[in-house]
Amino acid sequence: MSSLRGVRIAVTGGAGFLGSYTVDRLQARGAEVFVPRRAEYDLVDADAVRRFYRDAGPKIVVHLAARVGGIGANRATPASFFYDNLMMGAQLMEEGRRAGVEKFVAIGTVCAYPKMTPVPFREKDLWNGYPEDTNAAYGLAKKMLLVQGHAYRQQYGFASIYLLPVNLYGPGDNFEPATCHVIPALITKCCAAVRRGEDTIEVWGSGRATREFLYVEDCAQAIVLATERYDSPEPLNIGSGAEISIQDLVQLVAELTGFRGAVRWDSSKPDGQPRCRLDVTRAERELGFRATMPLRDGLRRTIDWYRSVAPNLAASLLR
Repeated sequence: MSSLRGVRIAVTGGAGFLGSYTVDRLQARGAEVFVPRRAEYDLVDADAVRRFYRDAGPKIVVHLAARVGGIGANRATPASFFYDNLMMGAQLMEEGRRAGVEKFVAIGTVCAYPKMTPVPFREKDLWNGYPEDTNAAYGLAKKMLLVQGHAYRQQYGFASIYLLPVNLYGPGDNFEPATCHVIPALITKCCAAVRRGEDTIEVWGSGRATREFLYVEDCAQAIVLATERYDSPEPLNIGSGAEISIQDLVQLVAELTGFRGAVRWDSSKPDGQPRCRLDVTRAERELGFRATMPLRDGLRRTIDWYRSVAPNLAASLLR
């Protein structure tokens, strides 16, 4: 599909963090975008999914809606993470096929990779083991979108693609303590310590684990490019290709927020995946995509947003 101009595209999760950036990019390409709101369409419910397709009439579906959270949330409610994500994906693809959707863009997760995947993670290694225990339920539920897409392409000729983005961050991220990921959690803790004049923050794990992070606008760009250009049943990594330890990340966030105190590592809490860095060569070859936002600059923008655009949220978390 060479152009998205005038194409009717439904973006599930389009009002969320990544979704809002993706919708903006699609609209900039001239697409006609429909965003189902959860209050009107509970996509875990089959009747609501069918009604969504009747109301939206999309030519393309970009499936971003997901139940997500950090390690704590995944450990507390693994069954909910599994069921909700599995049912949303399975029903959206099945009803999309029935409704005559021409392309289904499924957004997976780096959590689908096996715990001990060789670094950098290559798409061919996706099935070489079981995911890391703390988020396996979520990772496997999202991985079923890849299985379903393969099966539907084989039996029905249904055009489904599967993208594997790494950990995202940026302005508009989720900063709720119970469900947020590592970067918002660190920003919140450091800003709170600076505000209160505290000289210590506590961070989960040992600090030795590594992660790869992708700025949200870069990810949205990759999704739009894949919607336009990619038509293969094989999964596609979406990332920056850069790895940083949690210890170094904490030091960087502390520097950018002005926190000069000590870090107390709670080694009774899990590190999660030992290492994470994607091989992103296929995305560059297939899409012409390469991440452009350096981590330091992206973190600075995220911190500035947190402090200036969300003062009410910041105030509620700092009390």
